[in-house]
Amino acid sequence: MPADEWERVVAVNLLGTARVVRAALPHLERSRGTVVTCSSTLGLRVCPDATAYCAAKFGVIGFTRALAAETAGRIGVTLLIPGGMHTAFFDDRVEQYKPPPDAKLNRLRDVAAAVIHALRQPPGCEVRATC
Repeated sequence: MPADEWERVVAVNLLGTARVVRAALPHLERSRGTVVTCSSTLGLRVCPDATAYCAAKFGVIGFTRALAAETAGRIGVTLLIPGGMHTAFFDDRVEQYKPPPDAKLNRLRDVAAAVIHALRQPPGCEVRATC
């Protein structure tokens, strides 16, 4: 993967997450709100040909854990690791990168329900991680 593309993957997935949280943090602290970050199963394990994505998603996990420690008692912090998603993402991929036909992929509405569940928890009772 060319360096500029590698850096774009990290910038979107890790730095994008950090930038959005940083922008929202003043409001979250005033409202005692909750932030939900999104990693991936490739933030827990590695996969060939996905080094930049794995590095970025491992980074999101570390960022989220550090954020939870840093903001404890001021905001809720939840890490979402939804696993494979049933979207058009894999449609244009070569066969070796597509999930097998029997793969259990998450539906978007179910993942959205998990986010809503995390956001509805009372202060001090946040869900730390959901997979």
